[in-house]
Amino acid sequence: MSDGNLHARDVEQDVRELGELLGDVIAEQSSDEAYEAVEQVRQAAIAYRRGEADSWAGLDDALAAAAGAHDEAIARAFTSYFELVNLAEERERVRAVRRGQQSGTLEDSVAAAVDALAADGADAATVESVLEDVLIEPTFTAHPTEARRKTVKAKLRSVAEDLERLDERRLTDGEQAAIERDVETEVTSLWQTPQLRDRRPEVTDEALNVLWYLENTLFDVVGDVYAALEERLAETYDADVEVPKLFEFRSWAGSDRDGNPHVTPAVTAETLERQRSVVLSKYRTALKRLSGVLSQHTDRVTVGETVRDRLATHRAELGDAAEEAADRYPDEPYRQLLRLMRERIDRVGGVRPGGYANHEALLADIDALAADLRANRAANIAETHVDPLRRQVATFGFSLASLDLRDHRENHTQAVTEALDRAGIDYRSRDEDERVDLLTEAILADEPVVDTDDTTGLSETAARVLTLFDATADWQREYGADAIDTYCISMCEEPSHVLEVLFLADQAGVADLPGHCGLDVVPLLETKSALSGARRIMGTLFDNPAYAAAIEARSDGAPLQEVMLGYSDSNKENGYLAARWSLHRNQKRLTRICEEYGVTLRLFHGRGGSISRGGGPMNDALLALPRETVTGEVKFTEQGEAIAEKYANPRIAQRNLEQMLDAQIRARYDAVAGDDEPIPDEWDDAMETAADAARDAYRDLLETDGFVAYFEQATPITVIENLNLGSRPASRSGERSVEDLRAIPWVFSWTQARCILPGWYSLATGLDAYLDAGGDLETLRAMYEGWPFFRTLLDNAATALARTELDVASEYAAAAEPALRERFFPRIEAEHARAVDLVTTITGRDGLLQRDWFAENLARRNPYVDPLNKLQVRLLATDDRTEAEDRTLRLTVKGIAAGMKNTG
Repeated sequence: MSDGNLHARDVEQDVRELGELLGDVIAEQSSDEAYEAVEQVRQAAIAYRRGEADSWAGLDDALAAAAGAHDEAIARAFTSYFELVNLAEERERVRAVRRGQQSGTLEDSVAAAVDALAADGADAATVESVLEDVLIEPTFTAHPTEARRKTVKAKLRSVAEDLERLDERRLTDGEQAAIERDVETEVTSLWQTPQLRDRRPEVTDEALNVLWYLENTLFDVVGDVYAALEERLAETYDADVEVPKLFEFRSWAGSDRDGNPHVTPAVTAETLERQRSVVLSKYRTALKRLSGVLSQHTDRVTVGETVRDRLATHRAELGDAAEEAADRYPDEPYRQLLRLMRERIDRVGGVRPGGYANHEALLADIDALAADLRANRAANIAETHVDPLRRQVATFGFSLASLDLRDHRENHTQAVTEALDRAGIDYRSRDEDERVDLLTEAILADEPVVDTDDTTGLSETAARVLTLFDATADWQREYGADAIDTYCISMCEEPSHVLEVLFLADQAGVADLPGHCGLDVVPLLETKSALSGARRIMGTLFDNPAYAAAIEARSDGAPLQEVMLGYSDSNKENGYLAARWSLHRNQKRLTRICEEYGVTLRLFHGRGGSISRGGGPMNDALLALPRETVTGEVKFTEQGEAIAEKYANPRIAQRNLEQMLDAQIRARYDAVAGDDEPIPDEWDDAMETAADAARDAYRDLLETDGFVAYFEQATPITVIENLNLGSRPASRSGERSVEDLRAIPWVFSWTQARCILPGWYSLATGLDAYLDAGGDLETLRAMYEGWPFFRTLLDNAATALARTELDVASEYAAAAEPALRERFFPRIEAEHARAVDLVTTITGRDGLLQRDWFAENLARRNPYVDPLNKLQVRLLATDDRTEAEDRTLRLTVKGIAAGMKNTG
């Protein structure tokens, strides 16, 4: 089939028909006056964006005419429109992937990665060695950036499935009409369903949200990624290339305690139990389905010794169940084995003996089946039906996604201080060196110093921390150490902050050095002082006998250290350019430190969905990492609306995983080959000069008197703080300051005001400082062409600049006190204008965007976001809002988030 016959529709048809359908539903479900108000606003907004109107006067008039009576209908209409258009654009992404697959031109695929290595002369052994190094760990967080209700998302997924059927299937007229009726039904139901949550989601809701993507999408598509890789390897190389485990999924939902008092041990225990239950159910279903395939009779196959031995072992352990299997499947040994495997799955975590001890035991049975099939000339059956299950078990284990624990370092310090004080040991007054010595001695001692099970007399914070560590020991015994084996320390600044966690783990029995350590202790370096002090922090730890024993106990080969880098708070503290340069430079510094101590570094990138928080195309980000930092293992956060965008649709989920794998394979191969040209010192110097000036300019903006007041008046931050987006508070202490505000609402607020300041502010000032210091544009152009880091830096900034609409942002600025507006908005305008000029000059592009589809995307969206912004500005300025006005204001936030496809 040619790629031109793959689809029956295109994005223009989807957008047009969904828009018309929504209009029909509004006309049917609302009054004629409300429908006319929506239409007047829509047409006025389009006229301005098309250049048919010289100003926004027509839009302002249409909104003014509808004010009060039809505000909510307008907000609902445009919000619903964006939700449907997002589905149309998702469908277009799927079309592009399928066309590329059919024509063999799909970039960033696993097939493309294999072809690239082969073209460079890599033999099978080299490819196998590279794959052995690669491990990709997407880590799902529950940060409050998903603006849509679960009910609304379910309805939208139903529409998406209907669009797929209309687009990809050959239908009779009757079948097509039936599906179109289903779409109409769902859109009607969507209009009648409240968009706003009536309560904040609980932590368990967030954990269930992450679980949905793991269970319903990723569990199945992972096998497809492996199959695509193995197929291209087989086509390219004569020798077999062994493909190891390449993915491991992790989660913070239900276990991240930083700033969230609602994440209790009970919630974590519930999350662990639910995830195990789900994944075991998936395996049981897969084994049942496999039993329908492996119906081979002993008259037709010769059963090998391994399968016979495993059957004998299971019969001895399972008694009556084994007899029942033999009676039900006489002379069908594979079905007997599969029935006993299901029985052992059923007994995991139960009171009956005979359950699998771990997923490796299940893998042993699966491997025995696959080997026996191949020995009986049924390799095609093994490849089609058994190997995919093996990949799933190897990837998801018995935990589905391993949980990372996380808490703020101040809480650990308080817990250690109070617990030691109760034991008669003064920790509070000791300096850093003395604290390190005390903790080291206690960790290496034969007997515990404190009782983590006893929280009598402790503060609520200290009791909570000790209870957590005590519970972790129980969880690891119940669910296995792999189920919850990482502890991340937010705002880590000193070596003692890491040793405090190791001390608490030791006292609770999670660690027993030198032989056992049940946790990877991961410092999160996010502030300028922490990043600049990385050598002091990590060097002290690697020299420390207790910590050295801990990482030795956690490693199969060379000791491994995971370090998390905080993109969000680094950006909020330093600005876009300075933060990116600091993170880039400190990744290289951390690598050198680890190499000096013979430790392998695994970087954990704390990325968000927005450009300012480390967002942007994942494959570009991985390829832009400093070559010396690419050890093969990489970990990064996935959060908020980015999870839905990447993983809700199975084909897009597979595409994302392939892009990650493509980038990591290429990057690791390049690191091993080591034939890259070193980055010229002149380029490093240019970035140093630019970053220093950019940070000064950014800090000057934030520290100018009145900036916090301007931010509060010129963005909807006060509304965002009160939205029911997530279970975690928007700020750490409730104080009004940029430092206290979490990075997500900081970015969310600017995004709503169409001024994506965190993604570009002070970039121009920094580059101008380099030029003023004797630099030249030709060097910057060479940096863009020859340095992936700088190219990604500018391309991502270009995206943020293009998404910024200063004429809209000026409407928000006008709501601020006149003196504040004049103090800040002209600075923002000037920085934006100069940044646009510099980026287009350096990149050599006529416009900011390098992808035509992105420009089309913005052109399609802008006329429909504008009315929501206008309405939001008016309602923000309204004193003593009614309940209906407040509801409409919150709805505009949802609508703009859907239109911008981004919150924080």
